[in-house]
This record gives sequence, C-alpha cells and structure tokens, in this order.
Amino acid sequence: MGNEAAPLLEMRNVSKEFFGNKVLSDINFTMKKGEVIGLVGENGAGKSTLMKILFGMDVIKATGGYGGDVLIDGQKVIFNTPFDAINAGIGMVHQEFSLIPGFTATENILLNREPQKHHFLSEIFGERLNLLDRPEMSRQSEAAIKKLGVEIDPDMMINQMPVGHKQFTEIARELSKTGTRILILDEPTAVLTEHEAEALLAAIKRLSEQGIAIIFITHRLHEILTVCDQVLVMRDGLIVKDVPAGETNVAQIAKWMVGRDVKSDADESREKAAHLLKEEGKPVVMSIKRLWVDMPGETVRDVSLDVNDGEILGIGGLAGQGKLGIPNGVMGLYPAGGHVVFNGKEIKLNSPRECLDADLAFVSEDRRGVGLLLDETLEWNIAFPAMQIHSKFLKKRLGGLVKWRDDKAIANVTKKYVDMLEIKCTNTKQDAKELSGGNQQKVCLAKAFALEPKFLFVSEPTRGIDVGAKALVLQSLKKFNRESGVTVVMISSELEELRQTCDRVAIIANGVVSGILPATAPSEDFGLLMVGHKAEEASNE
Repeated sequence: MGNEAAPLLEMRNVSKEFFGNKVLSDINFTMKKGEVIGLVGENGAGKSTLMKILFGMDVIKATGGYGGDVLIDGQKVIFNTPFDAINAGIGMVHQEFSLIPGFTATENILLNREPQKHHFLSEIFGERLNLLDRPEMSRQSEAAIKKLGVEIDPDMMINQMPVGHKQFTEIARELSKTGTRILILDEPTAVLTEHEAEALLAAIKRLSEQGIAIIFITHRLHEILTVCDQVLVMRDGLIVKDVPAGETNVAQIAKWMVGRDVKSDADESREKAAHLLKEEGKPVVMSIKRLWVDMPGETVRDVSLDVNDGEILGIGGLAGQGKLGIPNGVMGLYPAGGHVVFNGKEIKLNSPRECLDADLAFVSEDRRGVGLLLDETLEWNIAFPAMQIHSKFLKKRLGGLVKWRDDKAIANVTKKYVDMLEIKCTNTKQDAKELSGGNQQKVCLAKAFALEPKFLFVSEPTRGIDVGAKALVLQSLKKFNRESGVTVVMISSELEELRQTCDRVAIIANGVVSGILPATAPSEDFGLLMVGHKAEEASNE
C-alpha cells in the first residue's frame, strides 16, 4: 500500500538525453489529488519529453530510458508502455487528435474497451463472435461525457463534429477508463474558440473537484491563472519556477519563459543595431494590409505589416494567435482576404501559382503534409520545384521544344545543399521518408534555396530539431539572406531564435500585430506584447 501522506505523483531528479543532447536536467515536482498544475515554457523547453516519460511512451525506452524516479502514492513506478501508465490511472490527451473519423463519439470513447454480449454462438465458437452491448456502450460514454460536464452528441460521427467537440471526445475517452486519477492535457485549447475554451476550463475545474489531478500544458497564459493551483515554468530542460498561481501574473510568467540569460556578445549586438539602422533607409519590398486568413487553429483577423528589402523580419507570438496563418494566407494555402503588394505589384490572394511566379517561396511548418515528397529521393525533393516552376535543371533543344532532365545539374545542386546544411543521409538518392525529422526539415529549406527566390517565408524552421542543427539552420538562413540578398520573413514559436537571427521582430496577438521591436529589445518587452499588451506605437496606428 502507498503511504497515505505521500503525494499522488512525484517526479524526482528526472533527466533525459537524446543522442547525447540533454533535454531534461534534474526535474523535481510533486502533485496532490485534485490539484491542477499549469506547465508552461517555450517550444523545446522539455515539456513534451517530461510528459512522455510520465506516460511511458515507447520513444523514451527506445532512446535509452531516463534518469531519476517517478513515484505514485510514494511507490516507485516504471512504465514501459502507455498501457502501464493507463493501468496506474494516468490518461493523456495529445495535441494531435487520434480519433477515427467514421466512428461515432461513443465508439471512439470506448474503442478497444467495448462492453460485449455473450450469446449461444459465442459460447460455442469463442469470444470473437460476441456482439457489442450497444445500450451499455451508450450508458458508459454518456457517464464519461457527464463527468466532463459538456454537451456532446454521443451518436454524432467524428467527421461531422466541430473541432471543440472532438477535443471533448478525446478527454471523455480518457475519463471513461476506470480509475483515471491523473489527466495530462497537452495544448487542449489551441484549436478551440474562446467559448469552447471557457467550457473546457470549467470542465477542468469540475474534474479537479472530483479528485482528478490535471497537468495542463498551454501557451495561453491567462488560462493557467484561471484554473491552475500551481504553475511550473520550464526553460532549457529545467524547472525555473514552481509557484502558486495566485502569487504570479501573466507578465511575470512570460518573463520567466523567455527571459533566459542570453550571453549575446557585444559585437554581435552592435552589428545587429548597425544593420537595423541601415535597414530603416531601405525601401519596403512587401506591404501586407488588412490581411485575414481562414486557417483552422489560427486567428488572423486584421494584420498590416511592412517588410523592408533585404531584412530578416521575425514574426512571433503564442500558439493559435495568428503567426502561422500569415504566410499560409499570403501564399494561398488557406482562404484569405486583404491586400499584399510585392515589389510595387499587387499579389492576387488565394493563388499559390501567382506567388511562385513572383519569386516568392515558402517553407511550411507542416513538412510532412506540404513540405516533402516522402517517397522520392533527396535529389527529386530539392530540384523538382525549381524544375517545375522556373524550368531549372533541364537540358533544352530546338528552342526549348524538347526538354529533358539534367541529372548532373540535379545531383550537383543537391550535393551543394546537403553539404551546406549538413543533411545526414547515405547519399543524395536516399528517400526523404528515411531521414530523421530534423534532416527532413533541412531538405525543405534546401528546396526553397534551390528556387533562388527574391523573398522567402520560413515557418518554424527549427521545430523538432536538436540544438546543434538549430544553430546550423539559423546560420544558413542568415547566410542566404546576406549573400543572396533575399528578404526573409521567419515565423517561429522560439523568441530567442527570432532575437538572435532577425533584425526586427513583429509579435502577433489575437490575430493582429501587437507591436514590432528591434531584435535587441529586452525579452520582457516581447513577453508583454505576446500577451496582448500593445506597444504604444502599435495602438496609435
């Protein structure tokens, strides 16, 4: 039996390395029954890795396990699989939905745990001929939905549901598992409307009153203060603050999240400041006016932004506030309205081809969905867009009537960018799907570089890649900008990367530009803009 006085959950001296890269260092915290802990930090701070350890995810064991101990009711536990964690009463709702679209809410909530009816054939031929006990399934799913305290139609198909109801169905599925005592919610409100988010926060309070302890991961800091008892702030694999929610505020949390001691050498700061002064005399190359974008999970309501010729402009902000929607809208990947003028010429919105013809390029944050041809070679991935759009890497005869691939030129350009970006591959003919996520990210960059654009949007260029690769990717973006004179707009969730790479940084909050600051401005100023405190000049526009 566990010790009655022991906390429900304790993580003691937990550490984790991925391939020699330390992502968690000496993590310690405790959690009581019914307590709601808000876990915050920038992308890459280590939040997801910590939760993967707690939930026994396969990737942890496959990469050498972890250091330290996890205790439940004072007893040390080792979860080799998520099933071990579920049996110990831990439920987890991941950022990406894992529902089956053609099934109802009830069928998803009880998937693989359906109550069954015995009948005479199953008595003879075995349990595989059992029938589903539909009335009992309905009873159990309705009980889970009631526990959550929201309105969902248990018989509605998932593919007909609004996004918010899908999120509630995921949570109800965890609650329907007998004995769920700890619930991990990873960014549950990122895709929700304000009204749906309020309903979810009310549900979290209700569950905590029923004794369920909740770890709530979110970038929306005001939500943390609304529902949490305790706030854990992570930065660079460490817990830098563990404070009661009632003793802090949004601005302070934002400062703890981003306010690491950046040992920026004075020379680089001076160079950046000098470069910035130079930029101010440069013409505007792209002018975005009153842009709105209809992109799921993103709010882009009314964005106006000028980009100077030859600069690297950063766009930052918290998740779901609109930063990712801007390039997706300008480049025609989602329905958009407003005006975009590039080099004095209006760019027609909702027309990806027109953007490419105008020498704009985009490295999407969705590298698997939009970024790569996974079943093709690196050569084909890197060279194909430039071949298709600008007729590069082709041999031509009879005034261009006859064209065929210049395999040598394709191999050369691929090798150039494999070397420049240090893409780890067996050779340039290796399939993209065989590369690690970080190397796939580099291939997406190489593909954009090979287009030789005049203007490049690059979205979350370092998402999911290790520290060494991050530095290399950012360095190559700077080099591409300086040597080729290409104007770069970099969208990132990592404020420090924007400050180290860009000349100016625009922060998006609630679908509008909250303010634009030189990259040399203090972290706290950016933190305040992120949580919607408009810069004076922004509010006077």
